[in-house]
Amino acid sequence: MPYCYQPLRQPRSEYHHFNGHPCHVLRWGEPDAPTLFMLHGWMDCALTFQFVTDLLPEWQIIAPDWRGFGDSGWNSGSYYSADYLADLDALLQHYSPQAAAKVVGHSMGAMVSGLYAGIRPERVAKLALVEGFGLADSRAQEAPGRYARWLREKQQPPGYQPLASLAAVARRLQERNPHLSADKAAFMAQALTTQRDGALSYRADPRHKMVNPVLYRLEEAKACWRRISCPVQWVIGGEMWDHPMAKGVFDTLDERRACFADLREAVIADAGHMVQWEQPASLAATLQSFFAQEQSV
Repeated sequence: MPYCYQPLRQPRSEYHHFNGHPCHVLRWGEPDAPTLFMLHGWMDCALTFQFVTDLLPEWQIIAPDWRGFGDSGWNSGSYYSADYLADLDALLQHYSPQAAAKVVGHSMGAMVSGLYAGIRPERVAKLALVEGFGLADSRAQEAPGRYARWLREKQQPPGYQPLASLAAVARRLQERNPHLSADKAAFMAQALTTQRDGALSYRADPRHKMVNPVLYRLEEAKACWRRISCPVQWVIGGEMWDHPMAKGVFDTLDERRACFADLREAVIADAGHMVQWEQPASLAATLQSFFAQEQSV
């Protein structure tokens, strides 16, 4: 196992029940410091932001493990996007019941927070969307096949093959993210895995790999984005081919951009989809510039 990244700021773990579901939350910094909420992506966890939080020492960072990821509880069945909207609503109500929140979302976390900011615009003061600008649009004709596949997977849910070692996981992370350093890959290999039934396995519930029977409708997402009233910062990795949903997303970015009333954009060089791993200093600088600015009246 290579040398592992040593965090500059140690988070505190907190445990809650949001919507009757066990939720693990990491918290960096002092409670009276200005607060950023950070929301991770699919198959990831709150510790994905460790490298960025180390470079934002003046901020309190609050980051949950979404349900079914990290150390939060698993669902007994499938996972749906509306559950994550409700969990975000409960998170903000607990930690910021009076003030509108400053929110950073990556990938799935960005898609959830982008919808939420239009559904509950009064609850979000500023929003940074990192590599999460919606999915490719679905077609109605896809519905029968999606439902049929979901029924099959309900009968035989997906699982994981045992992982060989932490070093092997770290190597795979570097293969997928070529700008990820060895020490950070070793750190994330530990963050994303656990010992389960005597074998090394990913922490995330493998049922996240089941097909979502509910089609993604871009027009519905755009209707939510048009209701966002706060400033929005898009952050895109310069190596756009790496986006997991690049086809059908990047060729429609202009129509997605047009939905946001107050939008600015940053492209971070030498980074793919996992910007917070590959270029944490550039991402931290972008977030600092955006969130530290006084909002115009």
